[in-house]
Parts: sequence; structure tokens; C-alpha cells
Amino acid sequence: MKIGVVKEIKVHEYRVALTPAGVQELKRDGHDVIFEAGAGIGSGLDDSAYLAAGAESRTDAAAVFAEAEMIVKVKEPQPVEVAMMREGQIMFTYLHLAADEKLTKGLMASGGHCFSYETLEVNGGLPLLEPMSEVAGRLAIQAGAKFLEKPTGGTGVLLGGVPGVRPARVVVIGGGTVGINAARMAAGLGADVVILDVNLERMRYLDEILPPNCTTVFSTGLALREELKEADLLVGAVLVPGAAAPKLVREDDLVSMKAGSVIVDVAIDQGGCVETARATTHDEPIYIIDDVVHYCVANMPGAVPRTSTYALTNATLSWMRLLANKGHKQAVLESGPMAKAANVIGGKLCYGAVAEAFGMDCSAPQDLVS
Repeated sequence: MKIGVVKEIKVHEYRVALTPAGVQELKRDGHDVIFEAGAGIGSGLDDSAYLAAGAESRTDAAAVFAEAEMIVKVKEPQPVEVAMMREGQIMFTYLHLAADEKLTKGLMASGGHCFSYETLEVNGGLPLLEPMSEVAGRLAIQAGAKFLEKPTGGTGVLLGGVPGVRPARVVVIGGGTVGINAARMAAGLGADVVILDVNLERMRYLDEILPPNCTTVFSTGLALREELKEADLLVGAVLVPGAAAPKLVREDDLVSMKAGSVIVDVAIDQGGCVETARATTHDEPIYIIDDVVHYCVANMPGAVPRTSTYALTNATLSWMRLLANKGHKQAVLESGPMAKAANVIGGKLCYGAVAEAFGMDCSAPQDLVS
């Protein structure tokens, strides 16, 4: 199979979907790899490294899309990329379709076979989402600490405080991978951390492993509203795999928050868990509503590509190889995780949560490839 790697074009997205080491593995399996010139530059990987690994260079994305049987990416395809897809072409990337009806319909119209990193499921876990959730959870605290500073519109509170002065109160909604990494980072900086979840077993686990300055609270509407009053930094870390995030913080709730407090909604890829959240970019990362600073960058890990590219490709490479070695039909029929990763097959929607979000018809991926 001919596999294509393109340069990411989302604003300030510097990750790349395949490293030179990955090229070597795919070549060893008998595949050809072509890449868009400059695809890895943002992650510190120059073209010579890809050429030395056995890949071939192309001048632009159009040439890669025209030749490749499978396109591997990091972020969801942008409109110009959707327009370059062709019938029968495979795409493997983050898609987050439940938050974007236009993209969903565009991929269906292409007639391609679209597999999503974030819905690939193994024993109830999401192994291709987890490494980026780890990065995003930690970055949420870095960003929150920055925008708590007075010159950026924040309250002017130092996250960890100093002797004799209270630290900031950090409230984390969700005790999954994003939440636990955010809580650890905030606690390590000395903040007073509260983490809310609805899974008692998960909270017992969190209570055992998190440091003493972290408190677990069972999440109810009342409990969340009470915590909002005290929060200097709120981190939205709620995930429903493949589906739109539930709106747990309503616009009316903002009036109870401190002026200059900060919300970092990491769930924004799936529409956000804060009603007032809308996707922002690294160019313009924040906006303010009711005196509350909102940070809702939809590709947070793209800011640290030398870490996140390797973290991502360590997780994705074995699944790329499976998809390339088997082809989309056999991969779906023989691998339960790859069947879960299938969102669109031959122009037909085949992931239930996305279909439910937009009221569309949904087919089983196995039926579509049989």
C-alpha cells in the first residue's frame, strides 16, 4: 500500500502523524511511504531524516493525496483536504465528528474510508487518545496559570501561592486521563485541587494515588455549582467516547464565579463541557464572558510537538501497520478495535454516537465491508 503523510495545516499545529522510525517499520512491511516536503519540520524532523528512512518526498499535499491509498494525519481534515479525498481512499487521524456536522457530511460525500484515533477502543480504554489526553491535561494547568495573571485578564493569583498566602483553587471536572494529569500538575505546583467525578471506584483510585492537596468530590449539579464559586481555575475534562461532550457548566453558572477566574475546556474537541465554550486557536486562545476568561484551544498538544508527536506515534504506529497490512475491509472484520475506529466507510456513517448527534442513519462497519 502507498501511505501518504501530509503537513498539518490547522492553525499552529506542528505535530506530524509519522516519524522516520515509523517509515522504516512500514517499509519493512512492504509498503511505500510518500510525504509532503516539510511535514515534520515543526516537530524537529527534517526531510532528510524521512528520505534516509526510505520515504519519497512530494512538493505539496495535493500530490500526496493524489497518489496515496491511505492518508495518515494528526488533526481532523480541513475543508481543502476533504476536497482532495477520493472514493476508496483511507484516512486515519483524529476526527471528532460529533462536534462537526459539516466535516461529517464532507467525509461521507468523499466516498472514503475514515478511521478515527479517538474512537479506537481496547478493553474499554482509548489507547490512541490517552497520550494526547496526558499532554492536554498537563498543558491545561500551564495555560491556566498563565491566564490567571492580571495582564492577561486573570485574577492575579499565583497558582501555588507562597508561605502565608493561600494558593489558587483548581477545580477539575472529570477524573479520566485529562483530569488526573491536570490534578497532578496543579497539585505539584502547590494548588488546592478538587476533582469531581461520578464513578465511585474511580474516585477511590484517585484518592489513593493523588497527593494530599487533592480532594475528590462526587459530581452533582449542586456540588459543581458550589465548587464554581471558589474556583480560580476550572478544567473541563469530561469525555464521552466519540460523542458530544455534555454541557455541565451553564452560562448562568458563570455569574457565580470570581471575576478573572479561568476556564480551560479540554473537551472542546467534542464540543466542550461548558455551554459558553467555543473553539479557539493558539493565535487567539482566549475570550472573556461575564468576566470569566475562557481558554478553548482545540489542538492544545500541537503547541508542544517535540513531545506530543512522539507520544502520539508511539501509540498509533502498530494500528497504522495493521490497517495498511490488512486493508480496511479485513481490518474491520478481524479487529474489534479497528471496527470501533471506523467512523465512515464508503460514504456511509458507521459510528453510533456521531449518527445520534446529527440524527443520521448509522450502519455497522462490518456490514459495510462485507
